[in-house]
Amino acid sequence: MRVVVAGSSGFLGTALRDRLARDGHDVVRLVRGGASTPSESAWDPTARHVDDELIGSADAVVNLAGASMTRWPRTESYKQTILDSRLATTETLAAAIARMGGTTTLLNASGADAYGTPGDAVCSESTPPRGETFLSEVVRQWESATQAASDAGARVVLLRSGVVLHRDGGALRVMQIPFRLGLGGRISSGRQWFPWISRDDWVGAVAFLLDGPETAGPVNVVGPEPVTNAELTTALGEVLHRPTVLVAPALPLRLVAGDLADQVLGSLRLVPEALTDAGYSFQHPDVRSALTAAFNR
Repeated sequence: MRVVVAGSSGFLGTALRDRLARDGHDVVRLVRGGASTPSESAWDPTARHVDDELIGSADAVVNLAGASMTRWPRTESYKQTILDSRLATTETLAAAIARMGGTTTLLNASGADAYGTPGDAVCSESTPPRGETFLSEVVRQWESATQAASDAGARVVLLRSGVVLHRDGGALRVMQIPFRLGLGGRISSGRQWFPWISRDDWVGAVAFLLDGPETAGPVNVVGPEPVTNAELTTALGEVLHRPTVLVAPALPLRLVAGDLADQVLGSLRLVPEALTDAGYSFQHPDVRSALTAAFNR
């Protein structure tokens, strides 16, 4: 299978392209600037430029490109960068797929923020998106930007990913610091639900979806056993052999982190119904095994 990957140099993109190459796929990386190897192709999403022939010849495109959502402080100008970077890359690829006849599958990054923070209610892919936060609006527009590919008949998969757990990147790279210092603890009541997935399973799920022609639309890329913040805190402390007796109160967190606190204090109980129904088998079905794998060198 020929797979074109945008955002291939990031935390997830690097792991995915390595997995696809090991599986024997022909992987072509979209890069900004000049391409230096046959496995690279130059593109400029800001100018809406990509090699149409490459896109048309590919079996699938995986789009993971976009400005980091974990950068802080999240100023108004950086919020616009988060949104614009995702719309530019997605619209460019969706339009190219449409121009080439809609024969190329698009797996497009998205986020669990689509559902907002509904508390204890269990959310599957059939749950209507209803978030009202900044990131919920980003996800809404981001997913809508794939429409040209869908209209052309392409299979489009929207990867609504939870927090991907691995020591080398994402939220866990920051979360582990206070825990290693013995300063870890739950946030506020700790009862808020936390959508998670191991990096191994995130990569495995995306590789699985590439070969699953029946699966389309939103897919919750999360682990099969939802956990609360308190349960995550306990598991992380056990894996790192550190105490977890402290509590981070909500008000100071909101004062310091601004709207980033909405993600930390919000509660999202997400289940991977589409992946489970399609037959994906999780390597790390519980958060403790995922965290153990995350720190296994």
